[in-house]
Amino acid sequence: MTTAAVLGAGSWGTALALHLARTGTPTRLWARDAASAGRLQRERQNEVYLPGHRFPEGLEVTGRLAEALDGAGLVLFVVPAQWSRPVYHDAAPRLDPAADLVIASKGIEQDSLLVLSEVLGQAAGEGAGRRATILSGPSFAAEVARGDPTAVVLAATEASAAERVQAVLSRSNVRVYRNADRTGVELAGALKNVVAIATGIAEGLGFGSNTRAALITRGLAEMSRLGTRLGGRPATFAGLAGAGDLILTCTGSLSRNRSVGLEVGRGRRLDDVLAGMRMVAEGVATTRGAVALARRAGVDMPIVEQVHAVLFEGLDARDAVTGLLARPLKEEA
Repeated sequence: MTTAAVLGAGSWGTALALHLARTGTPTRLWARDAASAGRLQRERQNEVYLPGHRFPEGLEVTGRLAEALDGAGLVLFVVPAQWSRPVYHDAAPRLDPAADLVIASKGIEQDSLLVLSEVLGQAAGEGAGRRATILSGPSFAAEVARGDPTAVVLAATEASAAERVQAVLSRSNVRVYRNADRTGVELAGALKNVVAIATGIAEGLGFGSNTRAALITRGLAEMSRLGTRLGGRPATFAGLAGAGDLILTCTGSLSRNRSVGLEVGRGRRLDDVLAGMRMVAEGVATTRGAVALARRAGVDMPIVEQVHAVLFEGLDARDAVTGLLARPLKEEA
């Protein structure tokens, strides 16, 4: 039976480890430091990031990367995007060449403007980057952990790898679809977090459902424009990685990115908001990357530009809305 290693003991990493162990896959969960690993092993739950969900017997916890990867035939990378490169680098010499690799984080590396499969290719070798699969879609960790029915998508360039990973993950409450458009799935998963910040800002300003629906719809159009310009397929942005995850992240109360926008819209400074969060809101760093990619590619992304201006350039949130409404009139298509 395949042994799985889940690298990253945040909420999503813990939820994936719980799912795998509960459905019969021997699983090791790796935490970044020994103290955290020891606490998780003693308490048999993640009280910081995912409280109330007991670890099954088939789930081991370790703070040693070599131990987590020893003999693992399935490796899931669930480290925040901006911290992924050193983990990929350290894991590289310990990866079984035949192991299936899954990137379950979402984001664009801020300095390089690379998606995470490209970062993996640089840090762990081209072979690792080429064979990695991408797990994305609408999936709050707490709901997966408690057993809510959840549909996600797995993107890969190698169909055989996608089929193997799909078979392991598609059990109990989780259903996994395959998608051959890895570029589109990665970009959709990253960009939707920026739009979620926008909808949160609007809600924080006191605007209602009309505004949120407009931002979701036009935000999806922006995601699709950039994603297809960079090689993604239009249909991907109408699927689970695009529209599905976007709707969840823009409307769900568990969305970290929406929550950041909500507080910023209410007038709080971004640094203060982030300082009070235990978990990472990937959309903040991705906003910088998205703006840089759009400008480099010559793609118009007015919502993303305004989010960037509010977060990093001191623009008042109400002025951002005014700026969006004052843009020249155009056709929808």
